[in-house]
Amino acid sequence: MCPPRSTRVVALRELRSQPEGRERSGSVTDFVGRRRELKELREDIARTGLDTLSGRKAKSPRARVLLVAGRPGSGRTALAEAFVREVGEDYPDGVLRTRLTSPGGQPVTTERAIRNLLEGLGEPTPPGAAEDELSSALRAALAHRKAILLVDDAADPYQVDALLPDTPECLVVITAEGPLTGIPDVRPCTLGGLDTPSGVQMLAQRIGDTRITVDPCAAEALVEECGGQPAALALVGGWLAAHPKAAVSDVAKQLHEMSPGTDGPLGRGFRLVYESLPQPAQRTLRLLPLAPAGIVDSHTASALAGCSVAAAQSTLEDFAGLGLLRHGSDGLFLLPGCLVPLLQALLESKERTAEVQLARARMLERTVRLLHSCRVMAEAGDEGAPGPAGADVREKLDGVPRALRFPDRRAAAKWLDTRLPALSAAATLAVADGGLDTLARRLVAALVRALAEHRGTAAAAPELYGLHRLVLDVAERRSLHREQAAALLNLADLDAETGRTQEALERYRAALDAGRAANDPYATGRAMESVGGAYQELADWHRAADWFGRALSQALARGERADEARLYGRLGNVHTYAGRYGDALRSWRAAAAGYRKLADVPGQAKALSEMARIQEYAGRPEESLHTCREAVELARRAADLRLQAALQVRLADTLDRLGDPAAARLHRSAADRLLGDDPAACEIRSGSD
Repeated sequence: MCPPRSTRVVALRELRSQPEGRERSGSVTDFVGRRRELKELREDIARTGLDTLSGRKAKSPRARVLLVAGRPGSGRTALAEAFVREVGEDYPDGVLRTRLTSPGGQPVTTERAIRNLLEGLGEPTPPGAAEDELSSALRAALAHRKAILLVDDAADPYQVDALLPDTPECLVVITAEGPLTGIPDVRPCTLGGLDTPSGVQMLAQRIGDTRITVDPCAAEALVEECGGQPAALALVGGWLAAHPKAAVSDVAKQLHEMSPGTDGPLGRGFRLVYESLPQPAQRTLRLLPLAPAGIVDSHTASALAGCSVAAAQSTLEDFAGLGLLRHGSDGLFLLPGCLVPLLQALLESKERTAEVQLARARMLERTVRLLHSCRVMAEAGDEGAPGPAGADVREKLDGVPRALRFPDRRAAAKWLDTRLPALSAAATLAVADGGLDTLARRLVAALVRALAEHRGTAAAAPELYGLHRLVLDVAERRSLHREQAAALLNLADLDAETGRTQEALERYRAALDAGRAANDPYATGRAMESVGGAYQELADWHRAADWFGRALSQALARGERADEARLYGRLGNVHTYAGRYGDALRSWRAAAAGYRKLADVPGQAKALSEMARIQEYAGRPEESLHTCREAVELARRAADLRLQAALQVRLADTLDRLGDPAAARLHRSAADRLLGDDPAACEIRSGSD
């Protein structure tokens, strides 16, 4: 007999006392039942569309869309996955997956969903690209592919519409709670409970055949008490697996005697499992809805519950065995979305607000420290040993607690990749919370640094764009003008790199205002120079020169010599483009003088190289020849072989125009010797400026 509920408390060590060799419920992948639904879905692929039946001609070729509808816990995702496995061979370009609702119930942005799909296809995703641009990129990427899109947990048709391919060669399988009116030519496959034999089979997978065979009627009664709902059966099966001496009939009776309430079979199955847990495990479970994106690992659970990492890992394994979590990849656990409302209700009723906020803060602090460790491992190198930075990196490694260290750089990079959805969600939720802004800022900064260190700023740009927007949100909310300016500058740089020059210009101007409000000379100078660069990109030479001149005036006033030399060079470029060769020569002469004072030989050589080019444009070849020779000597001193070779080619071109082909050939030969087998040499050898 099953003990009364008041004494039904199981020590967590007992949950691992299942017979060896039995597969835990958290990792059961066998799919049972639903043969009729699978048959209908397969037939749906080839059926005549609703538009054709009604006499309307479809506007354009499009992918067939199938919809699996059912309440949370009905097994709609499992059915969709089983169907995709059945028809996968007909779609040689594979399966792309994305979720449109997080386990906590928040909709996933269409931009994020499309980016996930494009990344799965290995296609670039420009940072800051609008939804329409990304949608077009996705359709173009799928235009010549025969693939399946599995879109899980769609909340409304508008989320889905931007994902639909324009090719009939692709198949889209959607799961949702109900019909998605607005998507034409879709007949939902609506799920109820499993039939009784399938429900009994599902139970047998979790508890073995013996108890089913002893009392098959009790097993059928238990399936009926669970309403045939797969999620409820998973919980009850997990509980029975953890109690090998409990009779199936007793559990069926116990569920039947529970007050029905409004939570249905799933709620009763959850209560059965939850109330059997020790108090510490109950509290850990209640706190799991705080895990971003429903993704949990031992560090997350440890920080939330305030226990050791080893204890948290053991508890999570037990939860998976009970059907409360699903096993994911790389040590991750996934919180089923159907359980989140039940856990959220417990969290709100049994945990004080201050305790919840403290648990969230512990989790964010742990995440910040892990990101710091992740970045330090990237600096340490592939073998986890200090590289060129030596002592500095070793000191950072020594400062990382052993429990938070990664074995090597590869392990840290893998952790970052697999946890990135949860890390991004954590940053977004922390910023939205509003009560943990200091932690939110630290988290975003740590994530930015880790991504840049492991992936490089160019590869990480799409993620960095979203993170800089989060920084901007906090800075604007808290009137942190210095951080607002920094975020705007970073966003504008990414806009400029992807060709959105006008958007970049607007952000640079906003950064200038924020820098002035913060009385930050670096931000204002950087913003003025960047405004000039944006106007230069727009070929507005007059405004570009004006803004470079403003930035130069500030640098001169502050005695910032390196900035002075660089800005004189930028002014020289703009004047050259505008055909103002006299002004261009004066600017580059000032730049060369500045680099000479800084003892920057390569900078001085490049400035003289530009002077020689402008003198050539201005019809003064003898002066150009003299300046170019001086630049060659400086390039030789700087050991800049590519610059030296480029200058030798320029000398050869000038000598040709001056009527000295023999000397020109000598300089071209010298350039060839300098370049050797350099694959980029062809551009220099062409002699073009």
